[in-house]
Amino acid sequence: MTHIGEWAEKYRPGSLSEIVGNKKAVENLQEWAQKWTYTIPEKRAVILAGRAGIGKTSAAHALANDFGWEIIELNASDKRTADAVERVAGSASKMHSLDGSTSRRLIILDEADNLHGSSDRGGTRAIGNIIKRTKQPIVLIANDLYGISSTVRSNSLEIKFNSIQSRSMVPALKKICREEGIMCGVGVLEKIAENADGDLRSAVNDLQAVSMGRDEIYIEDIATSQRDTQGSIFKVLPKIFKGTDPKKAYEATYSLDESPEDLVHWIDENLLYQYSGKEGIVNEDIKNGYGYLARADLYLGRVKKRQNYRLWRYAGMLMTGGIAISRTQQKGGFVRYQPPSLWRRLGQLKAKRNLRDNLSVKIAAHCHESTRYSRSNLIPVYRQLLKDDNYSVDSAVNLDLSVDEILYLTGGRTVTKKIQKIHELAQDRIRETISHDIEFYTSPRKGSASANKGLEEFAASSDPGSSSSTIDSNDATDGNDNNRPESEKSKGSSEKKGKPQRTLFDF
Repeated sequence: MTHIGEWAEKYRPGSLSEIVGNKKAVENLQEWAQKWTYTIPEKRAVILAGRAGIGKTSAAHALANDFGWEIIELNASDKRTADAVERVAGSASKMHSLDGSTSRRLIILDEADNLHGSSDRGGTRAIGNIIKRTKQPIVLIANDLYGISSTVRSNSLEIKFNSIQSRSMVPALKKICREEGIMCGVGVLEKIAENADGDLRSAVNDLQAVSMGRDEIYIEDIATSQRDTQGSIFKVLPKIFKGTDPKKAYEATYSLDESPEDLVHWIDENLLYQYSGKEGIVNEDIKNGYGYLARADLYLGRVKKRQNYRLWRYAGMLMTGGIAISRTQQKGGFVRYQPPSLWRRLGQLKAKRNLRDNLSVKIAAHCHESTRYSRSNLIPVYRQLLKDDNYSVDSAVNLDLSVDEILYLTGGRTVTKKIQKIHELAQDRIRETISHDIEFYTSPRKGSASANKGLEEFAASSDPGSSSSTIDSNDATDGNDNNRPESEKSKGSSEKKGKPQRTLFDF
């Protein structure tokens, strides 16, 4: 029995020339890889960003096949903590191949925008450090480009993969049908490509699903096996702002992969621009629209407070149908739909929040306090310490701060020479401490016998009462030695010789 995923894997492109669509992105990827053949480029990593199923991972594997590179891959199922990333990708970025040749290793990190939770703790920071010093090419694959930290993005080449057009999918589907010996009716492959909505992997899976147990497929078979596709927010918004039927506006959100809490932000961001036009004049349509939106927000608040999700239907109808009927005037021209500005601001602050949380963990471990207490009470203290020249280097050494962490604590916008100097002095002191520790543990090798003798003498002298008891016993022995019989003298001397000497391990 065949499985759904077999054809998608069986007909995966083996070369960049076989990638369907995204010709410009493929060319940019090939140019970046070409630089690795004779030098290390300025951008040592590349980010392939785009929705799922459009060929990002296939392009990375095809790139390795074209250039003869060995592949080392980390995906979402692997544990991607800082230690794991450093152990796998970090070591691979510095080692050569087993046969001693100069061939490169391609390090692929799939779903790089999903480094979350305790299983991936510290992974983002480790990836950023590896990219700065790697000697091997690195490919990061992400659905959301802005889900990757700004530090990693600034050190990487960004390549955007777009959805594949239906007419580009049809030749690839025809090739699969020819290889599998399947006859297709007129318009079958076009219908499958349209239903896939730009996702080639979904189109291949749909083709295999509809051809199970058949040698020939017709358009009627496609109608009964049509896949459920998620509606795009940019297809739903025109039905809300340009439509006149409130019921259709509400029904358009059924296939939308957005919760009512997210949808209300989209409508709130675009209502003013769509109903006022380019003039930006506030009219009655805008007032009525925000009135419906405010009532929808009340229902959303009740859902959150009471956990009664049946109230979502009322909020959904108010924010869609209410907006649709509040428009009384037609506005000419096209006004571009904007994503919520709140999300943009939160995305910009995400890196700072992660930096703050990492600092809280370091401070909590150093001060033996909770992470929450360190975040609210101790970070302000370390801000003042970092601004004082007398304590800045010591604080950076104690917490092993990076340049970004010092920049965050000092409140600066860019890395200045002073911040760089603090980091360099702190790293020099840390290296001196490590080298001193190594020297301490390895120095006794030359005079090991004298060192062991010194330790034994110290152990014997540190035994409570050992020194006085030894002296007293010797004095007593010397004083009574003349009065003792010869047999007792010989017995005492033999006991003295047979007594083992105490060492440091006896304590």
